Amino acid sequence: MKVTIIQTNLVWENKTKNLSLLRDKVSSLNEDTDLIVLPEMFSTGFSMNAKSLAEPMSGNTIQWLQKIATEKNCAITGSIIIEENGKYFNRLIWMTPEEIKTYDKRHLFSYAKEENIYTAGNKKLIVEYKGWKICPLVCYDLRFPVWSRRTKKEDYDLLLYVANWPDRRNTAWKTLLPARAIENQSYVVGVNRIGNDGNDVYHSGDSAIYTFTGEPISKTQAHVESIETIELNLEELQEHRKHFAFEQDADGFVVNNE
Repeated sequence: MKVTIIQTNLVWENKTKNLSLLRDKVSSLNEDTDLIVLPEMFSTGFSMNAKSLAEPMSGNTIQWLQKIATEKNCAITGSIIIEENGKYFNRLIWMTPEEIKTYDKRHLFSYAKEENIYTAGNKKLIVEYKGWKICPLVCYDLRFPVWSRRTKKEDYDLLLYVANWPDRRNTAWKTLLPARAIENQSYVVGVNRIGNDGNDVYHSGDSAIYTFTGEPISKTQAHVESIETIELNLEELQEHRKHFAFEQDADGFVVNNE
């Protein structure tokens, strides 16, 4: 499966501008891809101004994603601000030409008082796509290994994080992504924005793709806008799990999602 990661600056709270800029980047792809990954809140930046920025599930950004998925004949994912039943969600959208699925960010970033504005999700999403099982998560979820853990009940081949992860904590980002790959024997994709947001928080990007052994296989550089497509090999992953099945020795536990 070919995965395209788009690392970009975002214009603060300007959906029209961001969608136009991202449209240009997607249009510039000169090769086929199976999956395009955008950052967290790719149309606005990581904003708490949900009242002004939120859209319904029938909104313009959803239609924008549908159009790109159809034109490129691929899946596209990233999170946006959604209003539903009087509540706001930092919602990851998984869009293909045939379907739409969603995941609401589970771990809201209390340091930015995200939990005062948004409602946390309580269900993981695992999508089946082109023979792969993919688990997409959002930013701060990365810090919590129990939520990310691959189990027999919640099995996946690719763990995916979309983010607005600040540069001042980039050591954690660059450490935890390969850690999740190693402990779950899964490919891991992390896509982060670059540049300053409206709160003058700087983001270095450091978007990356890791193998199931924690080795980096992407070449995206920090601090610069870039688009990179990497092909992942499902057979190699399955062979690795078969010959080094350490999950049989793992501790069992139950996650309380309430």
